[in-house]
Amino acid sequence: MRLLIVEDDRQLREALTDLLRQSGFEVDAFAAGDQAFNALLSHDYDLAIVDLGLPGMDGLALVRSLRRQLRGLPILVVTARDALEDRVAGLDAGADDYLVKPFQLQELEARVRALLRRHRADRNAQIRIGALVLTPGEPRVSLGGVAVDLPASEFALLEALAVRAGRVVRRDDLADRLGRGTEPPSDTAIEVCVHRLRRRLSPLGLKVRTLRGFGYLLELPGDE
Repeated sequence: MRLLIVEDDRQLREALTDLLRQSGFEVDAFAAGDQAFNALLSHDYDLAIVDLGLPGMDGLALVRSLRRQLRGLPILVVTARDALEDRVAGLDAGADDYLVKPFQLQELEARVRALLRRHRADRNAQIRIGALVLTPGEPRVSLGGVAVDLPASEFALLEALAVRAGRVVRRDDLADRLGRGTEPPSDTAIEVCVHRLRRRLSPLGLKVRTLRGFGYLLELPGDE
């Protein structure tokens, strides 16, 4: 699983990064809110850890922006602001949990695991996009009311696009998902998989757009 940390205190940022990597997570860490926001829009992350006292875009603004753009992303706020109104402001902005500094690293790790468990449970709910009905992790989907068993590669591609429907999914992220820990597929293999998926979805009025140099996007019904 891939986590993002945005924390301007270098010592704490490095300590959190080391801890979470040792626990088996992939971690990207930034010191500024605008850098983190760009990374979160460009890559798939499973959780974000956000400090409120950031240079440039402050933590509350970052959390609000993330909640608008990435509604399902779990967000853990970490901050030295311990007043009740600060905690309320952080949660109202869209944070899922709030941890006041100083804290034990083990507590933060436990909260991360709890948020991820909750998020996985939420993602088991069906995704409905027009005539497509998909349950994450289950390769049988419903296309126009007909149950279809998809090949593993096509389902992995469709799931990645459906979870982020209406937003661009980077080619590199798709390659990682389709590779499933093995050698990532070639660009040609990805294009072939996209072509096959398009043929399945086109009769249902669903389109997979290619954005050259960026990735792919599953259009929401009604999008132009």
